[in-house]
Amino acid sequence: MIKLLRVDHRLLHGQVAFSWTNNLGADCILIANDDVPVNELRKTTIKLAKPQGVRLVIKNIADSIEALKSGVTDKYKLFIVVESVADAEKLVSAFPEIKHVNLGGIKAKEGTRNISKAVNLLPEEEELVKKMIQQGVEVEIRQVPSDKKTLAQNVL
Repeated sequence: MIKLLRVDHRLLHGQVAFSWTNNLGADCILIANDDVPVNELRKTTIKLAKPQGVRLVIKNIADSIEALKSGVTDKYKLFIVVESVADAEKLVSAFPEIKHVNLGGIKAKEGTRNISKAVNLLPEEEELVKKMIQQGVEVEIRQVPSDKKTLAQNVL
């Protein structure tokens, strides 16, 4: 069962690893990212942030979609973390069972618009968020579970 799909440019770090995993009751974290599986430094860093007693799986986007579709993840309370809105949209489009996306941290870069204290979107990312909302996905903005939930459609 997918508990949450989170977009965070830092992927797995203390805030995500502990507050979200505990809040969700997740027993497995899936890092869905095309770079991390082939980048030993990033992979090692992410493994260090994993909470004890929680399974960590690192797969590229295509393999993540395949795993979700195959049912192999069904036995877990799954917390999926991606690095970008584009990756989140790929998962949502390929696996319509994903009904909740959290925008947690997207760093500012040239051309982005700040929509919350930690979320900055390019125009094309705003369109992808709108597309997910149109597909019936709740897209919310929160850094940690104790923050007030803001629905993305209210700030776009």
